[in-house]
Amino acid sequence: MTKTCILIGAPLDAGQKTPGCIMGPAAYRTAGIARAITDLGHQVHDLGDVAPGPLPRATSDNPAVHSLAEVVAWTEALAQAGRKAVGMGMPIFMGGDHSLSLGSVAGMAAHASHEGRPLFVLWVDAHSDFHTPRTTQTGNLHGTPVAYLAGLEGFDAFPPFPAPLPAENICLFGIRSVDPAEHAALLAHDIAINDMRVLDEFGVVVPLRAFLERVDRESGMLHVSLDVDFLDPSVAPAVGTTVPGGATFREAHLVMELLHESGLVTSLDLVELNPFLDERGRTARLMVDLVASLMGRKVFDRPTRVFA
Repeated sequence: MTKTCILIGAPLDAGQKTPGCIMGPAAYRTAGIARAITDLGHQVHDLGDVAPGPLPRATSDNPAVHSLAEVVAWTEALAQAGRKAVGMGMPIFMGGDHSLSLGSVAGMAAHASHEGRPLFVLWVDAHSDFHTPRTTQTGNLHGTPVAYLAGLEGFDAFPPFPAPLPAENICLFGIRSVDPAEHAALLAHDIAINDMRVLDEFGVVVPLRAFLERVDRESGMLHVSLDVDFLDPSVAPAVGTTVPGGATFREAHLVMELLHESGLVTSLDLVELNPFLDERGRTARLMVDLVASLMGRKVFDRPTRVFA
């Protein structure tokens, strides 16, 4: 089945403190994301980069929180861009740090609610991102999107989430770094947690198929949020939040291939790529290759990489 993919650049790095993610959208374009998708028979429309509106007045009781007004402005802009794009095809949000998902998932949730369908989120990441602006110790808001979409309290400065997701509609996949406050909060919610221990024990196929079967049974829309740090730093070094013990090259491609075969994915985030930390575009190219697998590239179609 051919699709129309809508590329949306989100050059933000206000959700964390390591400069460089702002260059992510340009790196994806340079690495050939549009060509990789069109070579598979799909159509691509690049809407360019989103720009946030005027900064709102936003305050937090937590003195550690930084760049709150900027992240709120980005959340509003990306939610609006997502609602517009999803009517044209499959939005692909090119980040940018993971705070972009505060807006991208909000836009998809608003659309799903309008369509009368449940939204599911597959969070492919080393981190659970289950802090709130009240609980974060680093003040980095890229660690809060899952709590926002799950309807936790503490997001008073943000627009109300359009339709908070039931915990069972969220699947954390590949996590291996969880703060104590996040751990305690996760225990109080019925979120599917497939950490690296689960993936080591059962592989990626069993837990992923179980989640996808539920999405299919409920005729749900599926938003996939893919963080570079899901991958092991040895294969994807261009991220400021490296955690050893991540997914291998083949495991990551298998996840994408299974998602393609399911036919369920309706929107996608690509987050935390920091080209300043990359090695000759290595990580950007890998992420583009993963998108190609999601869009239908088979393992025997994979090109040979030559670095002159």
